[in-house]
Amino acid sequence: MKLYAPWEKAFKRLSTPFEHFLHAQTTTGLVLMFMTILALILANSPLSEIYAHFFHMKIDLNIGSWELSHSLHHWINDGLMAIFFFIIGLEIKREILAGELSNIKVAMLPILAAVGGMVFPALIYLYINYGTAGAGGWGIPMATDIAFAISALVLLGKRVPAALVTFLVALAIVDDLGAVLVIAIFYTDTINMMALGLAGVMFLIMVSFNRFG
Repeated sequence: MKLYAPWEKAFKRLSTPFEHFLHAQTTTGLVLMFMTILALILANSPLSEIYAHFFHMKIDLNIGSWELSHSLHHWINDGLMAIFFFIIGLEIKREILAGELSNIKVAMLPILAAVGGMVFPALIYLYINYGTAGAGGWGIPMATDIAFAISALVLLGKRVPAALVTFLVALAIVDDLGAVLVIAIFYTDTINMMALGLAGVMFLIMVSFNRFG
């Protein structure tokens, strides 16, 4: 028989429904759709100026004389997005080792679809904007937000074939990997060698942990 801490049962009664909601497949889709609709309403309402200023609100971290101060927009782009790309990296690894991308014959279709979905929009953009100040933005139409498509498919549930969802997930992973490479190679002014070196050290440590079990 399992022994519970004094307040463990009470906490489980509160946390379990919330945990089930977080782990439900439809949760991310519902949250994404709701926040998108809310953002569209706020951005096109009399509250649009307040909405814009909200993301420029400063959030400071102070430890003694050390201070880190950025806007909410900056925290999202450089903070939460780092976590997002870390999760995407883990998903890419899983797919390459044991998922849809582990078999090159199966992976070829979503890979070609993702590459085509990046290259052709960029070429069309360059054709229209060639020689103008906006020509450097060719990387913008390359980014495909497959998250919305997947969320819509998940919300539709069993009415959508599982093969279509699997194809879109594989396509999204290849697309995200391509987008990260484009940002790193073409849209980076300077390379922070210290940060790159630390990332390399951490990578070697994780490889060592993996080798030693």
